[in-house]
Amino acid sequence: MLSVLDIFRIGIGPSSSHTVGPMRIARTFVRALGKSGKLARTARVAVELQGSLALTGVGHGTVDASILGLMGFAPDKTCPDEAVAALAAVRGDKRLALCGNREIAFDPAVDIDLAGHIIPELHPNGMKLTAFDAAGEVLSERTYYSTGGGFVASEAQLTRKPKDDRINTGTPVPHDFGSAEELLAACAKTQLSIADLILTNEDAFRPRDTTLAGIDRVAQAMDQCIDRGLTQRGILPGGLKVARRAPDLWDKLSANPQSNEREQLFDWLNCFAMAVNEENAAGGRVVTAPTNGAAGIIPAVIRFYCVTADENPCRDSRRTFLLTAGAIGLLYKQRASISGAEMGCQGEVGVACSMAAGGLAALWGASPVQVASAAEIGMEHNLGLTCDPVGGLVQVPCIERNAIGAVKAVNAARLALHRTGAESLVSLDQVIETMRQTGLDMSNKYKETSQGGLAVNVIEC
Repeated sequence: MLSVLDIFRIGIGPSSSHTVGPMRIARTFVRALGKSGKLARTARVAVELQGSLALTGVGHGTVDASILGLMGFAPDKTCPDEAVAALAAVRGDKRLALCGNREIAFDPAVDIDLAGHIIPELHPNGMKLTAFDAAGEVLSERTYYSTGGGFVASEAQLTRKPKDDRINTGTPVPHDFGSAEELLAACAKTQLSIADLILTNEDAFRPRDTTLAGIDRVAQAMDQCIDRGLTQRGILPGGLKVARRAPDLWDKLSANPQSNEREQLFDWLNCFAMAVNEENAAGGRVVTAPTNGAAGIIPAVIRFYCVTADENPCRDSRRTFLLTAGAIGLLYKQRASISGAEMGCQGEVGVACSMAAGGLAALWGASPVQVASAAEIGMEHNLGLTCDPVGGLVQVPCIERNAIGAVKAVNAARLALHRTGAESLVSLDQVIETMRQTGLDMSNKYKETSQGGLAVNVIEC
């Protein structure tokens, strides 16, 4: 099994698959050079970005992330301001220090190839790195894939056949599950909630105090992202001239917090979700939930429903929410994909909506079956959602799409709790498989390539 702390990763924007993943890949490649004793002989490094990484790589920050990774920057420890300064120095000097040690000549315009015509068979987010010595001989060449949510895999890992037909692999846990049906059966057998069962599984990875501290750190990072997004004004980078809207909406809501207008619930959720995704679009620090492009939905719902005057219940409710949402995220990651380049936006905003719906239902006292129902409803009405970012930027329609997803998640949780007796005609496993099949059938131009949908029509207009 994977850990829920693999689903929620702290990193920088604007994309988990196109920024966080490539940064991790480049850093891994250089560290491997060091371990093999080849770093001291490296005179040049070439990066080939393939498929979606190339087609939307500039707008998604992939080029910059690749450079930072080569320099040794780690996504969860990178200060955005320090990253900007380091990138400016590389472009000015045409030199960089691999992992901060081996200095080489490096011209991003020459040494990073945007090979959008290459669509890898294993995954559309391919990245090939090659190290050369002073004579031009190849020292090392490796291909990796950014598989969504900040997860990365080598070519060998993706081509390795599983030992049996089970989907879930990794660390052995007390309550192994490869489907929602198995998860619900485990909850029924142990009489544990989904959150408590997952917490027991997490004990196989690390001490419980460490897990809870990790969950709290994720919640804090989500809060900090919202707080920053509510105070930053101006135009987002990239050339579309998209203005930040969250601060103005926040000022309006704060001036009249006790309004009796029922629709104001939407405004609060919209405000929090957009604050996160505007920060993400600006390259700020966000949490993959489960991806950067869908990072605003879960924090928005948590911020609105988990804030109380008493800090301890607030902390506990956030833990329940994130552990439950994380369990649902694990199902999508293991049974399908959370990559927009594979599934379209149904695999990002759709999954985040499903996770948030399940987490909120649990917070409201739902049974495990009702939690699964909320998650199913959250995805069912996002099926077929395309990923068509205008200008290759994670701004239009991505920012508003998170706001809509947050509202939809709350409604899905309410519908599940209002269900009386009769089970849903659609199970969570069925909707996850439907999403997977829909993603496979979807045209590539609607899967994070900016070659179709709004990405084409907005520019044409």
